[in-house]
Amino acid sequence: MCHKREVAEGFPLFQEIQETFMLQGLMQDRPLLISSLIEHAAKFHPDTEIVSRLPEGHVHRTTWKGICTLSRQVAQAMQVLGVQQGDRVGTLAWNSYRHLALYYGVSGCGAVLHTVNPRLFPEQIDYIVNHAEDQVLFFDLTFAPLVAQLAPSLKTVKTFVAMTDRAHMPDIGVPNVLCFDDLMASQSTEYTWPEFDERSASSLCYTSGTTGNPKGVLYSHRSTLLHTLMELAPDTFGISSAETLMLIVPMFHANAWGAPYAAAMVGAKLVLPGPHLDGESVFNLLKQERVTFSQGVPTVWMMLFQYLDANPHLDPKALGVKRVGIGGAAVARGMLERFENQFGAEVVQGWGMTETSPIGVISKLLPKHANVPAEDLIKTKLKQGRGVWGVDLKIVDENGQALPWDGVAFGHLHVRGPWIASGYFRREGGEVLDDEGYFPTGDVATIDPDGFLQLVDRAKDVIKSGGEWISSIDVENTTNSHPGVAESAVIGVAHPKWQERPLLLVVRRAGVQLEAKDVMDYLSTRIAKWWLPDDIVFVDALPHTATGKLLKTKLRELYRDYRLPTA
Repeated sequence: MCHKREVAEGFPLFQEIQETFMLQGLMQDRPLLISSLIEHAAKFHPDTEIVSRLPEGHVHRTTWKGICTLSRQVAQAMQVLGVQQGDRVGTLAWNSYRHLALYYGVSGCGAVLHTVNPRLFPEQIDYIVNHAEDQVLFFDLTFAPLVAQLAPSLKTVKTFVAMTDRAHMPDIGVPNVLCFDDLMASQSTEYTWPEFDERSASSLCYTSGTTGNPKGVLYSHRSTLLHTLMELAPDTFGISSAETLMLIVPMFHANAWGAPYAAAMVGAKLVLPGPHLDGESVFNLLKQERVTFSQGVPTVWMMLFQYLDANPHLDPKALGVKRVGIGGAAVARGMLERFENQFGAEVVQGWGMTETSPIGVISKLLPKHANVPAEDLIKTKLKQGRGVWGVDLKIVDENGQALPWDGVAFGHLHVRGPWIASGYFRREGGEVLDDEGYFPTGDVATIDPDGFLQLVDRAKDVIKSGGEWISSIDVENTTNSHPGVAESAVIGVAHPKWQERPLLLVVRRAGVQLEAKDVMDYLSTRIAKWWLPDDIVFVDALPHTATGKLLKTKLRELYRDYRLPTA
């Protein structure tokens, strides 16, 4: 018989007693460590292929067992090079089997893998390598000239390792550059992975912000494995052992969307294209390896489309690609429909950032959408997606007050969860979380009653006209759906009456005759009248950030003094 306990719950002692005697579960307490992923892949999927097109030009083939062996050699090499637990090890590298082995070997031994974005400006790379205090820097042949330029100013780097074989070693004038293949060949293939706190740092990636110095996001083993588990869910990317995954998203950016870890957890075949991202190379690799799922940013897919446009005899449907993951920028309607209609592929759109590991939301439909009319359904498909377990969302007004999820209210997007950054490396930027522990993303968004998030703009890019907000993203997506448009950008330009009005910059598709009136007529039936641009300018190209996003700061600088015809 149970007896009611009468305790003075108002006393602080009660809480202390309650915590002391809280019943513990009888489960094994094994740390969530990245090394467990590669050992699992080697044990249960030893013969599954890892295919790499290397900077040297040829295709290399190995297996998950081979990657595990190489990862152990990497871990051994860290000891030889004097790398201690917690030390940072940098990479300037494309997607390849060597980089994959570093993912596991460096983090697995307790060091921190710092994936450096080579598309940053040299002065930014100089800054982040020194800021991270990298002890070793691994680099692909492509970046040998860059390393030669930067080496004298990289104060903490003791060892440089060229990621190639002896026959291709570069002569860059940097003393004692080691050869990756030689270094690994001299290491034992036997290694016992250490166990340590799962909250220990595993990897480091710096943001590619458009203003100020990049800031470091420091991931943990725990956050990485929790993120990986969610990546396998059918309502996210649904990666399984039956998949052949071509990872076009660079491994130097935001954990390559977690794909290197997810592929190991389920033993999927992994195809790594290296620096060969032109349309022809991507098409051929998709075809040769019978890729079922590929992940990339819109700029890469646009290059693939351009290649197909120039070669109309090629049939995209014959590739057999079933799904395409797109992130980094909003998906235009034309791109989504082309993948669906010409490739027969499902588009899985997502939103995230370096600070979210990166999964934030994923665009997967609900059962209720099965009978939704096509035109209404496309509107849902073009939203960035709905929240997944592990990511809490809220939108707030200028005063920090929560806004309703009605699909109408615009607000600043805040997120929290076990794989969301709590701050930046070395406390750059100070405290960043709000009073409820949410991270402010810098995005403006709406959330509908089904939890589907749609980005309206970056907070710094939103156009404020007459006290109302205009979504540059919506205008750009609509413009990009015009068959004659390759790319577009919308920025706010000063206006004496309305504060700001939109200026539309358009890149014509190659060989297409397109005039401003054509674009304006197209937009006039698809967006709100007061969202229509006050002027349209055709340009040869648009500037992008290191990760392929439109560089709006540069555009605003270039057109700062532009006089609109309505002004």
